[in-house]
Amino acid sequence: MKPLDDQQRAARDWFESLRTRICAAFEEIERGAGSDAAFAFTPWERTDEDGSPGGGGVRGQMNGAVFEKVGVNVSTVGGRFAPEFAATVAGAEDDPSFFATGISLVAHMANPHVPAVHMNTRFLTTTRRWFGGGADLNPAIPYDEDTAAFHARLRAACAAHDPTFYPRFSKWAEEYFWLPHRQVPRGVGGIFYDHLEGHFDAHFAFTRDVGEAFLDIFPRIVRRRMDTPFSEADRQALLEYRGRYVEFNLLYDRGTLFGLKTGGNIDAILMSLPPLARWA
Repeated sequence: MKPLDDQQRAARDWFESLRTRICAAFEEIERGAGSDAAFAFTPWERTDEDGSPGGGGVRGQMNGAVFEKVGVNVSTVGGRFAPEFAATVAGAEDDPSFFATGISLVAHMANPHVPAVHMNTRFLTTTRRWFGGGADLNPAIPYDEDTAAFHARLRAACAAHDPTFYPRFSKWAEEYFWLPHRQVPRGVGGIFYDHLEGHFDAHFAFTRDVGEAFLDIFPRIVRRRMDTPFSEADRQALLEYRGRYVEFNLLYDRGTLFGLKTGGNIDAILMSLPPLARWA
């Protein structure tokens, strides 16, 4: 992989620092529940098709009393897209060289009253450069209070940068996190954005604020629900809901496709899958 330039290095460093803070916050929640669960970090390296080094990343995973399975991955990779995939990526049609760095997080919770969550932000370079990402809440047992709090925090992060961001990006999330074969949403939404390009400093600042918003609101929702009693029926509802999550990630998720098409680490790519799921 080519040496990183200043923008690429700044983005990578931010994603790595955000990973460290998120993992610390989640471990603190586990300690509050009387658990000594901690993240295990596994580094991996990528090799390009010609055998040259292609970067890599670190897969972080924790299995605890509150977080039944949570993964927080950071990857920084580069190389050349396969021709058929390059044709689908902005700016790679004529030059398949690419660079990508980002953080990807999925948490599946032990208590059915605590929502699962996904968060991802990334910076990609082809002959063009852009940020993308978002966050969305996925409760098996929805609470209007949690949904409203999650959206309000993301709305505030968006409003600090552009009044059009939240209306645009929340609608984009509704459209993206949708299961066409079931005609149902994957969860209760959030924001999704892509191809923010042309203004690195402004879009990097927004992407950082998305990460800060997630780190602020999700631990608060977890603490609000983690001690709620639940029944076996609640647990079965959770497992069936997770089946929809599996279906989306294997059939439609862009991040899964990107990872598989660029020679990513299989365990890191499929980290988003729950430890248990059920199809009735």
